[in-house]
Amino acid sequence: MKNKIIITGNKGFVGSNLSTYLNREKIIGVSRNPTENEVSYLDINKEFLDDKKVFIHLAGKAHDLKNETNKQDYFTINTKLTKELFDFFLESDCETFIYLSSVKAVADKTTKILTEKTLPNPLTGYGKSKLAAENYIRKNKLRMGKRVFILRPCMIHGPNNKGNLNLLYGLVSKRIPWILGSYENKRSYCTVDNLSFVIKELIINKKISSGIYNIADDLPLSTNELIFLISKSKNNSPLIFNVSKSFIEIIAKIGDKIPLPLNSRRLEKLTESYVVSNQKIKKAIGKSLPINSKEGLLSTFKSFQT
Repeated sequence: MKNKIIITGNKGFVGSNLSTYLNREKIIGVSRNPTENEVSYLDINKEFLDDKKVFIHLAGKAHDLKNETNKQDYFTINTKLTKELFDFFLESDCETFIYLSSVKAVADKTTKILTEKTLPNPLTGYGKSKLAAENYIRKNKLRMGKRVFILRPCMIHGPNNKGNLNLLYGLVSKRIPWILGSYENKRSYCTVDNLSFVIKELIINKKISSGIYNIADDLPLSTNELIFLISKSKNNSPLIFNVSKSFIEIIAKIGDKIPLPLNSRRLEKLTESYVVSNQKIKKAIGKSLPINSKEGLLSTFKSFQT
């Protein structure tokens, strides 16, 4: 018998991939502009949830890399909406609530490996709104038989992905040399199919305890390694130059004063490390993730060509 699963944000990047992954289940999408097979947020209440098994809340205001989003918008969508939906879940007979948060609810940058024990200190409106939603969920006592999972993925990628990886892919595809080869950073990434795999395991394995779990692929990679993978997906040789860091930093400082492609802020973003531990979730599910880091990224880059 199929589980009845509610997914908010089902038409988004993660939601569409997850719905495909869970194609043997009965998926009920929730949208502000519902189609024939979806429902509106206005339809969500205790009675509507009573005969559903799982509520997966993916909808939210994404991190605005251009910093153009009003801070209050994050709290209206990421915090207030989550509180309302979670309250309905608590009142209903629905068994499992899965909330997609973010590692940005913990830290915008880190020099240490990020674990679930890292003390949260988000600096942006996005991170603070996600953490506020997490805190609201955590403070509520659960009835017997209910489970709640807060998932903190790092940068998610896969087919139909849009974001920084697309920008880097476009740069490398145009055969523009990468002049930051002398910088060795490490970043964690999350293949969307690995995230979907984890969510499916949480649904079917009732022995997994409620809690907060980081989600990341096993192996963090450097930007240089990403460029190698992009070039491989295009059957090209990578153009990576090890320009001296001191010269690069001089150019970045000039870019702080006059419009240049590189300034100090961009240099930091392009070369910083952000490593996320996935040990807790792997121990909880008792299985390895199905897709390794390089395979997942190579598949994503190849999907950009279609």
